[in-house]
Amino acid sequence: PQTDIVFLKVHKSASSTVMNILFRFGETHNLTFAFPAGGGNQLYYPHHFLARFVQGFSPKSPRRFNILCHHMRFLQPEVQKVVPSSAVYFSILRNPVQLMESSFAYYKGASAFSRVRSLEEFLSQPDRYYNRTSGDRHYAKNLMTFDFGFNPDGDVFPERVQLMIKAIEASFNFVLISEYFEESMVLLKEMLCWDLDSVVFFPLNARDKSTRSSLSDSAVERAKAWNRLDWEIYTHFNRTFWERIDRDIGRERMQREVRALRARQTELARTCLQGTGSVAPKDIKDSSLRPLQHGGARILGYNLKQGLDKEMERTCRRLVTPELQYSSALYKKQFAPKPL
Repeated sequence: PQTDIVFLKVHKSASSTVMNILFRFGETHNLTFAFPAGGGNQLYYPHHFLARFVQGFSPKSPRRFNILCHHMRFLQPEVQKVVPSSAVYFSILRNPVQLMESSFAYYKGASAFSRVRSLEEFLSQPDRYYNRTSGDRHYAKNLMTFDFGFNPDGDVFPERVQLMIKAIEASFNFVLISEYFEESMVLLKEMLCWDLDSVVFFPLNARDKSTRSSLSDSAVERAKAWNRLDWEIYTHFNRTFWERIDRDIGRERMQREVRALRARQTELARTCLQGTGSVAPKDIKDSSLRPLQHGGARILGYNLKQGLDKEMERTCRRLVTPELQYSSALYKKQFAPKPL
């Protein structure tokens, strides 16, 4: 199994669920994480990543960490200073239209969104509300392009788009697609030589459906045009995702693997969860399992069954622990003061 991993956690792309998988794997196998200095949740995002943002990094003693997975703006030469040279790099993308709808709900306070009532209103005249010089502009335009380290306001010349795609392909071993999350987890398992239980998941940081809004057809087209760089990256990697599945796994085997993954998740949901699945934040009984609420989004969570045996309770709790709480617990464990 691969234990040295860089995951570029692209915003609003089911990346919190992937992060939970990496946290569980790292904890189970006693691996080290490249945590933000001081134990924060982001590696000084939205600045380009620098090695010195990582807790415990020192240029004098080039200590390497197994897993780098917190939010960052990608800059490979700096990333290479904190992970082993054998690390596997991967990321995840989402349809830019859905991503923008999610970003709007989540980052409603961002300067580009703060003066409009709806995403439709923003998309009707985006240039009126969007300011290239504001420090949080990336939440409103080509957010994936930005997270990969490129300029979200760059021109959409075919040559430039090709250079960006080539740069991503040169840096990343594979890219997952959030719309095909189960297939993505099977691909992840294959690429990292992990077992099925390592990629089992319950969706985390998911919004209540009532806070999602659907866009008119014309707004969808405007969102694509406004996020054209993201759209070009997404359509390219959506295509190569399936090409890789056809080459490395095959469609039939992929269907069998997805069925096995679903069956294992159903079994774990029956064992671990009260009720049938996620619940509204106000209904989460254990406050340590309540996800951070942000913007206009209502983030769902889970209730664990009572009376599980110790081993099972640990397995179940790991599956449903929100990102911030899990990150903080692992940080404390990794940097626990050494006994005198």
